[in-house]
Amino acid sequence: MPAEWEKHSATWFAWPYDETTFPKRVEKVEQKYCEIIKVLAEAEKIELLVLDEKAKIRIQKKFSDLKIDLSQINFHIVDYADVWIRDYGPMFLSNKNNSLAWVKAGYNAYGKGEDPYYAPLLKDNNVFDLISIAGEKFKLEMILEGGSIEADGQGNLITTEQCLLNPNRNPNLTKEQIEENLKEYFGINNIIWLKKGLINDHTDGHVDDVARFIEPNKILICCEDDLNDENYEILKENYEILAKLSFEIIKLPVPHMNYNDGTKAPASYANFYIGNKTVLVPTYNDPNDDKALLIIQSCFKNRNVVGIDCTDLIYGGGALHCITQQQPAV
Repeated sequence: MPAEWEKHSATWFAWPYDETTFPKRVEKVEQKYCEIIKVLAEAEKIELLVLDEKAKIRIQKKFSDLKIDLSQINFHIVDYADVWIRDYGPMFLSNKNNSLAWVKAGYNAYGKGEDPYYAPLLKDNNVFDLISIAGEKFKLEMILEGGSIEADGQGNLITTEQCLLNPNRNPNLTKEQIEENLKEYFGINNIIWLKKGLINDHTDGHVDDVARFIEPNKILICCEDDLNDENYEILKENYEILAKLSFEIIKLPVPHMNYNDGTKAPASYANFYIGNKTVLVPTYNDPNDDKALLIIQSCFKNRNVVGIDCTDLIYGGGALHCITQQQPAV
């Protein structure tokens, strides 16, 4: 499994449309997608899921008006429920002969398929059986979302016990069996288990909100300074686990954002996406935004770091890394 900073041939997206995910915010989220795609399309292809021909024509018009090069966009008309393509989509590999391959794991709507709110997402498990993608396909008989694992391309992988060992995912698999699957399907030889993810994260602690590789043996880790914050002890424990290992660790601050009802949002600067020439970083109109952008820019000296306001996107429960999936150039 190549690292995200290795060269891509494309980035995958699923166009937002659902008012349940983004209540009274779909149009604003569409504007953010245009902003994101315009930046990334300058240096790589965009593979974009849309619901139907009518949606395709409307989105093409939007892109043309914004001077987005339509020759960089490949549209895929398919029935899908939600935008979190990293979690139900392909996880790409570089095969032994340096050709493209991909893993399709099981997806069960974050173990919440019996909940009426999440039940419509279950159909996303079948989306990539309907789309033709180049490369050899490997089917992993295990529930696994792409946002729950973070790899450095050198055989190291970070995940959380809260997610992968959650009984709502793979109750019939032991920790050792899960580790064996990760090693066999993704070319991993070292698995780092953090404990938990952020408070109020519907994914049960996806690692891409708390810790990210930025190069081999170097990790950005979210840390909370406020002792009274609900995430303080969680992030402190994760930091202490990594501090005992032989990695260089860089601390990343945490934004503080509440939804309109006062609930703490699972907002994180770690949910950035590394494009070929640009690193897109979520911002939240928070005092820590500028500090986080400077830290991440210092880690990617050969890429331009761009902040993307995710105060509407986070209402769906995720940010930039969740809505993207990199396809490596092989």
